[in-house]
Amino acid sequence: MVCREVMDVIERAYPKEYALEWDNVGLLAGRDDKEVGSIYIALDATDEVIEAAASEGADMLVTHHPLIFSGLKKIHNRDFIGNRILRLIQNDISYYAMHTNYDVCRMGRLSGEKMGFVKPEILEVTCEADMPRGIGEIAELTKKISLRECAETVKTAFGLTTVKIYGNMKKDIERVAICPGSGKSVIGEAVKKGADVLITGDIGHHDGIDSVARGLAVIDAGHYGVEHIFIEDAAQYLNENLSGIKIMKAPIIHPFQVV
Repeated sequence: MVCREVMDVIERAYPKEYALEWDNVGLLAGRDDKEVGSIYIALDATDEVIEAAASEGADMLVTHHPLIFSGLKKIHNRDFIGNRILRLIQNDISYYAMHTNYDVCRMGRLSGEKMGFVKPEILEVTCEADMPRGIGEIAELTKKISLRECAETVKTAFGLTTVKIYGNMKKDIERVAICPGSGKSVIGEAVKKGADVLITGDIGHHDGIDSVARGLAVIDAGHYGVEHIFIEDAAQYLNENLSGIKIMKAPIIHPFQVV
């Protein structure tokens, strides 16, 4: 099977047209006619990930976050992005990113499943072509819990040791919104839809305290903290839909430490 055939399998479930307009998804480096016998899956195309893919002899690298977002005028080893692209090409690794198209088609639902959501709704609808699709989910819990208990549920669901919380730990939580990744842009939507708490990442000081002032608690579980679920899910999808191709997964390594 060649790279473009693998791309067809990916895009059958996660069409590129569902990606948000600012995003950059699809084949970002390498050959679409590359014969693929093995695929390495990671959240980000870091130096460590690219070296691991190369050392494992991967023919294709698939990540959630795109290595290239904006236009590049130069590609050389003096620039860290350019150097990564060079390493991919030198090792003849075709590099593919599935970002907000995956978010819209799968990430919200998957994160809701991790939280045990029943009868969820889309948090922010971004497309209504064949059916409503969008970013994140929101749902009523089957029983009322405290904000502290909700935080513990998040830690268990996503394998985390710590989360950051904005709000009164005794606050009653009945309606929960989740937006994996960076979710400050959906705060208004979560408030509008009556969420008691938003689970997300990349929440700054003012985002957090302003959310609480609007009646919305926030559990910041980290950008990587929630989105690392992509690795296992993408690996499972490819294993189920590709035959004769070895699927390898990057280990779950959080990009920062808390001391």
